[in-house]
Amino acid sequence: MTGSFKSQEVSNHTAIYLSSKWLTMLVPSIYTMVVTVALPLNVMAILMFLLKIKNKTPAVVYMLNLAIADVLFVAVLPFNIVYRFSGNNWQIGEGMCRIVTAAFYCNMYCSILLMTSMSVDRYMAVVFPIRSRSWRTNNRAWLVCVFIWLVSIASAVPLLLTKQTIYIASLDVTTCHDVLELKDQQNFYMYYFTAMSSIFFFFPLVITIFCYIEIIRTLSKSTKDIRNSSKKTRAILLTAIVLTVFIICFGPTNIFFLVHYLHFLDVYSESLYNAYILCTCISSTSSCLDPLIYYFVSSRCRKYVYSLLCCKTPNTLETKKTPKPLCSLILDYKFLLSRF
Repeated sequence: MTGSFKSQEVSNHTAIYLSSKWLTMLVPSIYTMVVTVALPLNVMAILMFLLKIKNKTPAVVYMLNLAIADVLFVAVLPFNIVYRFSGNNWQIGEGMCRIVTAAFYCNMYCSILLMTSMSVDRYMAVVFPIRSRSWRTNNRAWLVCVFIWLVSIASAVPLLLTKQTIYIASLDVTTCHDVLELKDQQNFYMYYFTAMSSIFFFFPLVITIFCYIEIIRTLSKSTKDIRNSSKKTRAILLTAIVLTVFIICFGPTNIFFLVHYLHFLDVYSESLYNAYILCTCISSTSSCLDPLIYYFVSSRCRKYVYSLLCCKTPNTLETKKTPKPLCSLILDYKFLLSRF
């Protein structure tokens, strides 16, 4: 992780790490799986939100923007796949390296903020259903999304303005964001990434946990009927999915990166950054899990998923008397997870 702007000789530990099979084979293989799964799912979600769902609630606005963020992230992921499969040799220029690096962090922080906004929206709808009606409007939702995009892009601008590629003479490769100038890490990146992790991960995580605890608590206090039971079941499932994305996908990435840069205060450690690279790979799977959030948040989304699985149009769902076995199972599940 140390370097200069021209050519850099790295430690044996870093050289072994850069040429290791898990970094040149496992990591790009996971990225390839993410592109294969996440791209079609999120493109279908965008088309559904734009063309099929006419009544665009604030939740739909947030989900549409989350799907767009995932598609933009997956669109630049092939560059990283080629880079890893090529033995960590970046061959398409400094500019593209900056764009791909900035796109990763922009997507991560944008996704976190959008999921937090969705959590707050669900919290207001359940805990304050009457008073929140005047606040939960599409225009306000779009304003929140525009603000999130601007903040996320602004947070990634420093990465666009900082050199990210380093030539390693001993390996004859040019790395992209894997090897950085040590003084830059101590003087800039340490403060930059610790601030980003604190503001864009830990604070939103606390808000999200609070919102879903209050949602489940409110539903538990309500009248015990079938409709409330279905709301509680869906709230619990949605809570599990969102917290899984936060804790498993984004948690290790931000925690390891925070610990890695805090180590610059006393002693430098390369091993923590190695673990961070694996965590960033895992975090990319959030693009595959986000469609599950769409399913549990939007009853319209569940309706169209059901229609696709049963090979029927949405209009036939209300008139069909004897559904096929698969459709019957999905219909029963749909009833249990009916809309808020």
